[in-house]
Amino acid sequence: MEAIDMKVEELRLGKVIAEDIFANTQYPIIYKDTKIKPEHLRVFELFNLNTVSVYNDASIENLIEDNLEIQAKSVPLPKYTSFEKHYNDAIVQLKKEFINWEAGGKIDITKVRGMIIPLIEIILEDRSYIFDLNSYSNPKDYLYHHCIATGLIASIMAKKLGFERGITIQLAIAGMLADSGMARISPRIRDKKSALLKEEFDEVKKHPYHSYMLVKNVPAIKEVMKEAIYQHHERLDGSGYPKGERIGSISNFAQIIAVADVFHAMTSERLYRTKQSPFKVIEMIKEEEFGKFDIKVVQALMDIVVDLPIGTKIEISNFELGEVMFINKYSPTRPLVKLIRSGEIIDLSTKRSFYISRVITKNN
Repeated sequence: MEAIDMKVEELRLGKVIAEDIFANTQYPIIYKDTKIKPEHLRVFELFNLNTVSVYNDASIENLIEDNLEIQAKSVPLPKYTSFEKHYNDAIVQLKKEFINWEAGGKIDITKVRGMIIPLIEIILEDRSYIFDLNSYSNPKDYLYHHCIATGLIASIMAKKLGFERGITIQLAIAGMLADSGMARISPRIRDKKSALLKEEFDEVKKHPYHSYMLVKNVPAIKEVMKEAIYQHHERLDGSGYPKGERIGSISNFAQIIAVADVFHAMTSERLYRTKQSPFKVIEMIKEEEFGKFDIKVVQALMDIVVDLPIGTKIEISNFELGEVMFINKYSPTRPLVKLIRSGEIIDLSTKRSFYISRVITKNN
């Protein structure tokens, strides 16, 4: 297609960028073939760009504008009950179920579904809630929060990986019940405020087996999900437990729950460990834990976390507030950011001592 230079003030939504746009940056601030949206016009303004190269193709432009108009007319249904209320209700109910499991009771799958499904319905429509999960949690009740959050994160990953809705819901339930077996571990060990001794950790490593035994005779849970619950602490390099399985023997569903489990654990405040930034955790899973997890599963989580719209408000590790200007596809956890206080634009891919500590969502 033919490319033409066009003045920024004459641009219309739906035009397609014909070449990468740089602005004294190591990587492009906007990539070739990007369809122009309102947020891109703001980027042009901030970087004082007067002209840009776009494709001269009216048919593409008209088609995109038609789609934008249709989207603009779509009005989302009001949420009569907030996500946080559903979430807190689920935590209260799950605490009661844990007491029942501790006493030797069976899993009531109807109650489990009642806890998790309303949350799944909301979070699959608006994934930004994953950035709030660690703020809901607290060290004292961490286990209950972890169960709910692991299920929800697993559901978003399943959707990202293209699984159909039935499997997505099953995987969310499996993620939620993966640590149900912790009810069979002594509270003295489970609630310990310091690092576990070897013999104590050996007891904790039995919880996937206990979880499996709790779900084994629940007909509403698919056998592949029961297997995933049993394997959710296995690692591809053989370093996991309870059996030390390796690549080829660990199910994809177990891998999804495993990554969701690790991500929430590392981003949450615990009795003996402080929470870490979701962006730092993604980097650690990709770099320090390389070889333990399926790269496609890790990439799905990364895509979910780092796909921030231009203008998203964030906090940097030095406590400065800023907004995302563009995502660097070569270093997606480290976007170009404009500081709100000073207006300075910094490239986190080159300033490695700083990172995004949290995303400030509309739900805060």
